[in-house]
Amino acid sequence: MFSYRHGFHAGNHADVLKHTVLIAALQHMAQKETAISVIDTHAGAGLYRLDGDFASTSGESKDGIERLTSTPLDQLTPALRAYMETVRSVNQGKGVRTYPGSPFITQSLLRPQDKLRLFELHPNDWRSLDGNMAQLQAGKQVEVLLEDGFAGVKRFLPPPSRRGFLLCDPSYEMKTDYGRVLTMIEDALVRFATGTYAVWYPIIPRQEAHDLPKRLKTMATKAGRSWLHATLTVKGSKIRSEVNDWGNATEGKRPGLPASGMFLINPPFTLRAALKEALPQMQQLLAQDKNATHTLEFGE
Repeated sequence: MFSYRHGFHAGNHADVLKHTVLIAALQHMAQKETAISVIDTHAGAGLYRLDGDFASTSGESKDGIERLTSTPLDQLTPALRAYMETVRSVNQGKGVRTYPGSPFITQSLLRPQDKLRLFELHPNDWRSLDGNMAQLQAGKQVEVLLEDGFAGVKRFLPPPSRRGFLLCDPSYEMKTDYGRVLTMIEDALVRFATGTYAVWYPIIPRQEAHDLPKRLKTMATKAGRSWLHATLTVKGSKIRSEVNDWGNATEGKRPGLPASGMFLINPPFTLRAALKEALPQMQQLLAQDKNATHTLEFGE
């Protein structure tokens, strides 16, 4: 249950997509004065060293955030520029050695009237998260909870201000996570129909992953809510054979996560245009082979 550690994957192409969407959505929501309640159901450690053991072992950030660092900010689309500015601010402009997870990114966008609740069930990541968030001295504005986020969100919906954003990005290492995402979102829409719900998921050869966005779309449509679905593919998912010293093909390995998606219910109306501009550039900068592509769908 606790084998997944996001530190191995911090700053990869999936994080680029997820956090670009997160920032664009929250920046739009912050244009109104009314307080926003933000919930992160699977917060992780909050902050990651890209030169640390976890990230160095996988090297995934090299094909993610590190590809964007070589592009001048003024050549990035507005959504990607805002993303890079957020990452650089954590590093004080000195390269990108530290990667901010969703908790740090969200906190950097909060106003005094807003509230952030972070759920993390992994005991080691929770301790890291609690310590990392304490550095920000945010006081009661940020609450770090050692709980199952799927179940814990219920008592915070609806928020007093009736304005809320929920980010759900479990590891999906357990197949039951897919069903729990659907159950949680369905319940959340009953409790708080006008909240903005953002679900990240991996695009992998698994039926549950294939069905998740379809079922979320059906759920949103039946509830009469708008939705947006964005995907980013950076490479093919076929197993690649390797050739040994004798010229014989050997059994290859899957080339890591090839693609991921973000599905939002009640997305900010400006998000579609922002991603329509950002996704092609994201694909261009992060492509690892000729299979790279992106999609953007929406419904009212």
